[in-house]
Amino acid sequence: MEKRVREGSPYPQGATPAEGGVNFALFSKYAEGVDLLFFKHPLDSTPTEIIQVNNRTNFVWHCFVEGLAPGQLYAYRVRGPYQPQNGLRFNLNRLLIDPYARAITGKFVPGVCHLGYDPASPLADLSFNGLANTGGAPKCIVIDNQFDWEEDAPPRIPLRETVIYEVHLKGLTAHATSGVKYPGAYLGVIEKIPYLKSLGITAVEFLPVHHCHSEQSLLNKGLTNYWGYNTLGFFAPDSRFSTGSYPGCQVREFKQMVKALHKAGLEIILDVVYNHTCEGDERGPTLSFRGIDNITYYRLQTDKRYYTDYSGCGNTLNFDEFQVVRMVMDSLRYWVQEMRVDGFRFDLATILGREKSGYSRGAGFFKAIHQDPVLAGVKLIAEPWDAGYGSYQLGNFPSDWAEWNGAYRDCVRKFVKGIPGMLPDMGRRLTGSPDFFAGKGRTPFDSINFITCHDGFTLNDLVSYEKKHNQANLENNKDGVNDNNSFNCGLEGITTDPSIMELRKKNIKNFFAILLISQGVPMLLGGDEFLRTQRGNNNAYCQDNEISYFDWSLADTNQDMIDYVRKMIAFRKRYPHFYQDRFFTGRDLNLDSIKDINWYAEDCGPQDWACPEKGFLVFLIQGSELTGAAAREKERDILVIINALKTGRIFSLPRAGSGAVYYRILDTSRPYGQDLLADEDAAPLHGRFYRVAPQSVVILVSKVPVNDETVKNNA
Repeated sequence: MEKRVREGSPYPQGATPAEGGVNFALFSKYAEGVDLLFFKHPLDSTPTEIIQVNNRTNFVWHCFVEGLAPGQLYAYRVRGPYQPQNGLRFNLNRLLIDPYARAITGKFVPGVCHLGYDPASPLADLSFNGLANTGGAPKCIVIDNQFDWEEDAPPRIPLRETVIYEVHLKGLTAHATSGVKYPGAYLGVIEKIPYLKSLGITAVEFLPVHHCHSEQSLLNKGLTNYWGYNTLGFFAPDSRFSTGSYPGCQVREFKQMVKALHKAGLEIILDVVYNHTCEGDERGPTLSFRGIDNITYYRLQTDKRYYTDYSGCGNTLNFDEFQVVRMVMDSLRYWVQEMRVDGFRFDLATILGREKSGYSRGAGFFKAIHQDPVLAGVKLIAEPWDAGYGSYQLGNFPSDWAEWNGAYRDCVRKFVKGIPGMLPDMGRRLTGSPDFFAGKGRTPFDSINFITCHDGFTLNDLVSYEKKHNQANLENNKDGVNDNNSFNCGLEGITTDPSIMELRKKNIKNFFAILLISQGVPMLLGGDEFLRTQRGNNNAYCQDNEISYFDWSLADTNQDMIDYVRKMIAFRKRYPHFYQDRFFTGRDLNLDSIKDINWYAEDCGPQDWACPEKGFLVFLIQGSELTGAAAREKERDILVIINALKTGRIFSLPRAGSGAVYYRILDTSRPYGQDLLADEDAAPLHGRFYRVAPQSVVILVSKVPVNDETVKNNA
């Protein structure tokens, strides 16, 4: 039955339900015509109806179709010249996904060619593919915004109080040991919220959940782009993580997950990939953007046949074009307003600030975000590098952004491993990396500190493998970085040797302790707290299997490590010494003869920063110099001792304040139950010296004893 078609509106773009039907709007500056196709089922090759869109306003093709409702499947075909040498790659035989689609259903069927050119032709991408792919391509779904959010409100946790837990949404619960009703799904996450909450983390950062598509090269090897850094739909939650109970259920289920996280007081941060799409270079498929408006959406080289590739993934979105900026801004607002997420981590974020003259912290996209009231209250986190020359921009993002601090990761790994010459850098990393952030209107919280993340070894593997073991990726172990600064504690890989296992666990405790007492925002890699392993694979992007999944049986085996991490997070939260909103000055601001931060050598004399072999670092944070601290915290000083050496040291303790003595809170060399104590369980120490074990971290709190606390002799 033919539907009545009206002119409709050019904005908003996408498919928007309204009274009486649905409005459709698609941007294409260079198209000569647009067809809108409706389908009944995702794999149908024959549309139920084809509507020629005849109205165009400011390069947006639009119409209003009466009688349609949410749930309708649709897609586009776009007419125009096929001239790859001029950057034009229109092909009316390609079914195209709406860039603004709120949900996508179906899959790209193997054996159906989705290339715009004939792969058998000697002309390669200059040839033309006249075969249709309609039945083998996924379809878009019309989605409304109906959902009962009840009393949902964003937690609005300040950065200074934030502790991030990075995790792949599917990997969290896909393993058979997860024990959830909906493994690998949005709803499966809900069942793990009590565990996440119990850790003390405040935000869950998910690897990409935008609908993605795997590279054909991976599919040919029986692998898939598990991580999802290959976006097809910037508005569509990935159907991979839904229950599949009905087309489009991923939207409702994502919202259910967000509502449950918020109810538990947890924020949700999305890892978003606005730097490139899944269509790859000139040899890639025509799935959406390429067939709709190739010149607008992508940065092209002088020879417009080829793509500029700052992403390392074949193409780069063109932020010089208003439409690209508008699409990304519309996407961000959609995820905040309709899906209620609390922040974004931008993959390869320097690309977003690249203009014709190079990277600029004053780029148009950054200005667009800065002035947007919807985005004013959300967390913006940059991965401050890309695959282009001169792309490392740590510390060079606008003042309302935080940044992944790769320099922190590298420095802490090297220091703990025992690489000489790291002492000065270690001092800077522990104090919020002022060499990168101070003097630019930034704070220590602009540094997102991490030791491990999805990209690389897990923390357990970091102390279990000297080399990467990526054979399962079927690239002859050539993929993944070689410079990991890892160490195996005496034996490569899994072992039952108790001495090696004990040393590995101690080093893991050291890493967690350092991370959680550093100025800045700590980010934990999910599963590190119970020694998750990827069997030495440091690039598991294509492993949608048990290599990547959380084996929850390890949570039972390593309950002591979970308890340790919980207590370390609680300790950080209790003491504002570790989350100051200003950089330390190294001066005595309150004129009591003690600086805000004090650095000591082994004999309690001044630290010799020039000593290249040094692997012993001590600092004291004076409570009375703190900002934003209550009276109780201001009366307490905290002394941190980090010994990365393979030999023990006897450290001469600095004088405590009047009437105060030191209490041992942490000593990672001590056995479980004695290594990390709550304030109320710690006893005061006696003597002027502390015996620091090899490769260990010690934390002492200086305070005035109360009641009948017994002084212990530690010497």
